[in-house]
Amino acid sequence: MPTEILMPALSPTMEEGTLAKWLVKEGDTVSSGDLLAEIETDKATMEFEAVDEGVIGKILIAEGTEGVKVNTPIAVLLEEGESADDIGDVSAPAPAAAPAAAKSDEAPKADAAASAAPAPAAPQTTDGTRIFASPLARRIAADKGLDLTQISGTGPHGRIVKADVEKATAAPKAAEAPKAAAAAPAAAAAASAGPSTDAVLKMYEGRAFTEVKLDGMRKTIAGRLTEAKQTIPHFYLRRDIKLDALMKFRAQLNKQLEGRGVKLSVNDFIIKACALALQSVPKANAVWAGDRVLELKPSDVAVAVAIEGGLFTPVLKDADMKSLSALSAEMKDLATRARDRKLAPHEYQGGSFAISNLGMFGIDNFDAVINPPHGAILAVGSGVKKPVVNDAGEIEVATVMSVTLSVDHRVIDGALGAELLKAIVENLENPMVMLA
Repeated sequence: MPTEILMPALSPTMEEGTLAKWLVKEGDTVSSGDLLAEIETDKATMEFEAVDEGVIGKILIAEGTEGVKVNTPIAVLLEEGESADDIGDVSAPAPAAAPAAAKSDEAPKADAAASAAPAPAAPQTTDGTRIFASPLARRIAADKGLDLTQISGTGPHGRIVKADVEKATAAPKAAEAPKAAAAAPAAAAAASAGPSTDAVLKMYEGRAFTEVKLDGMRKTIAGRLTEAKQTIPHFYLRRDIKLDALMKFRAQLNKQLEGRGVKLSVNDFIIKACALALQSVPKANAVWAGDRVLELKPSDVAVAVAIEGGLFTPVLKDADMKSLSALSAEMKDLATRARDRKLAPHEYQGGSFAISNLGMFGIDNFDAVINPPHGAILAVGSGVKKPVVNDAGEIEVATVMSVTLSVDHRVIDGALGAELLKAIVENLENPMVMLA
């Protein structure tokens, strides 16, 4: 029986995407691992590979189509011995019989509605991994009330086929009730986010404006930041950092590294300082996990990168273990690919701590919003020359940078947050210790 190729979930948070480009055409023969299409998620453009082998019998979703839900059929794959004549069984399930008492003009409507009904969507495990099953197996499973995540497939690549579901015993899908229960609070939260679209449009009726359509990234940013400010109990710790020793040390290193084509930025030192501070204060190297706190062993530091229409937070893993030059090269690579939307999900997910640096825009100080499930984020302002009192009690001019640590109080208490920020300040004011 022809196999539906479904819109994949390319990240744990993906619910829909844009089918940016087909890399195959109808009639092409494909094997497992061949590239089929380019899919735009809320964060990146990723290539989608074939799982089974066969011939592309029909493309159901045209390239450039936006808002394609995960598990929506996007193409049909024909196996050996199948032809285009068999595709009707996949794309248009047999309609249900119309009631005898129905009026004659209602019968076509009933037929059309039944024909449009899609096969049950391919299920996923709790970690978001797709379960592969034939369309017929999914329909039989739905009729019998079977949970496909509990069935082992005997088909190619572990695919669930008709024989597997016919041998299985019906059991209720325990996961469906919690999902349904969770839908109501989610809808209520969305409703309370602000005035409706109609209300806002009416408010500005008669005034000139340009309506900007939200893309997937903007929707995701809006949702996550709303969640962060509504659910995370933020508190803020502020410190001024004297950068003169760092600036002098950086100039010396850059002169020595010039032959290798390496030029360290102040941000590279900030990443290293934060990574080492998380090792010095290990209880602050933590994330909120719903009903518990996870204390991480490595220092995985995320850094906010502004791109057109939004931002990424690529993660530098094991940042405490890497040299300044290695961190600098990795950060440049991640930032470049972030702006091209070419990062893979594992490169911008995870971490326990983030840095947001707006100093290059002349911002003196600001408060950053925590990126869940992180325990904290450091907002970095610009270095400004100011009069300060030195250790001898004399007034001198120094380059001072203001930073604000936004902290999740569920994960880190005030004293622990202060200890973490103190460690960051000491690393930056005494940069040579970071090389020890």
